[in-house]
Amino acid sequence: MIKWMAAVVGFMFLGFRGAIIGFIIGSLFDFMTSSRVKFTGFSGGEQNVSPGDFELHLLSLSALVIKADGSVSQTELDYVRTYFVQAYGKERANAIFRTFNDVIKNRELSASRIAQYLATRTQYPARLQITHFLFGIANADGRVSEAEANVIQQIAGYLRIGVKDYESIKAMFFKTADNAYKILEIDKSATDAEVKKAFRTMAKKYHPDKLQHMDEAYRAGAEEKFRKVQEAYEQIQKERGM
Repeated sequence: MIKWMAAVVGFMFLGFRGAIIGFIIGSLFDFMTSSRVKFTGFSGGEQNVSPGDFELHLLSLSALVIKADGSVSQTELDYVRTYFVQAYGKERANAIFRTFNDVIKNRELSASRIAQYLATRTQYPARLQITHFLFGIANADGRVSEAEANVIQQIAGYLRIGVKDYESIKAMFFKTADNAYKILEIDKSATDAEVKKAFRTMAKKYHPDKLQHMDEAYRAGAEEKFRKVQEAYEQIQKERGM
């Protein structure tokens, strides 16, 4: 629609040549508008989130995790910056950080407001990946502190992440005796058949193909989760001699 309006305006000012130029510019604008959800890769129900809004909200959640334990780690800051550069390119990432600094300068960040906003505008696989990304930030300095885990758990609740899904992702960042079972969302008492079924279910849930429409950095995160599920299954197989 916009391309035809632009063509008419162009014709009024520059004749046939102006109509062509207007049509081209309008077509580009139409494309950017229609590609809004596809470009970000995050949509849900009848609502969606614009690229700018999503980026700022994701960065806000990142800041909450970084500040959770009372200290700002340079390795965690670098982890976030690396992700945004990989996902959006250096120039756009720098613009996002500048805008973020301007937006939050005089505003207190609210985990509930930010996460609930995203919960109504993103698909569940995307919200799982957000949770995984936040744990990645917390773990960038070598360990996830209790304070960081508590903040991420709160955010996951606001994102409407299921308890088992949250515990599964959390287990990917903690070395415990039963973390392989937690990743597969089963108890240690599960039968071999139940273990196999759980692996198929989790592999399907975290398969990278579910996030083909998302940014490359997010697809890499999905592949990491998928790999953790495979490793958990292989560990259980080895322990049980399956």
